Amino acid sequence: MEVIKMCIGYGNRSFFSLLLIGLMLLLTLPVDLQAGGKVGIYGIRMVPRGDDAENFSRPGWGGGVHVVAPIRQIDNLFAPTAGFEIINLLNQTYVFIDDFTGLRTEQQTSQNYFRLYAGGQVGGHGNGFIRPHAGLNLALAIYSINTDVVIPDDYDPDNEIRQKKYSETKAAFGYDITLGIDLNFSGGIALDGGVRYVKSFNVPQQLGLDDSEKIHPQYFQVYLGIGVSFGMLSKMDED
Repeated sequence: MEVIKMCIGYGNRSFFSLLLIGLMLLLTLPVDLQAGGKVGIYGIRMVPRGDDAENFSRPGWGGGVHVVAPIRQIDNLFAPTAGFEIINLLNQTYVFIDDFTGLRTEQQTSQNYFRLYAGGQVGGHGNGFIRPHAGLNLALAIYSINTDVVIPDDYDPDNEIRQKKYSETKAAFGYDITLGIDLNFSGGIALDGGVRYVKSFNVPQQLGLDDSEKIHPQYFQVYLGIGVSFGMLSKMDED
């Protein structure tokens, strides 16, 4: 739960900071460092699935990190996987100007979707160049929305006055099914892309105020990323 709290606490910061934190966490997993395994970082386009979802919600952008760690005895067939990702569903700012003083006040809202997942992957870690793969993961989905009232300081942004107006976080369990292709380049670099069907159970009907994004139980993701093999990471440590 401490990892979850940390992820939520960073919800309003840059995606790059979150991805770096996730990468550091995943690198601490006890895995057998084989050449077929990898650590990857990827970008995501997530689209709600269903007529109601498409009519009342917008797609989101985000990113994530994952680890693929083949088991030595069956490393050409099956590999455990784990990952973390964050999708921004809403990021908007309303500006209010006082007619008498000219003081500018902003209402800033950020709505995010976090996912921690673990499961398995078939294929995608042999020695070939084109490596198709399919995966199934169990996941913990975390829905978070934060609204702050801010009096900005144009001369010193660090001196702004910020007050939290609204904050809500809900969690749900679910799973995903992934189909992808890994292009295995020489030197331990891989280009990885694919599609993912994401399903959650008992999701919250709505978070935040009326102008927030409606939460849906099903999404489609399209992702594209780059991975570095355990073998290359081992050589970098030796150097």
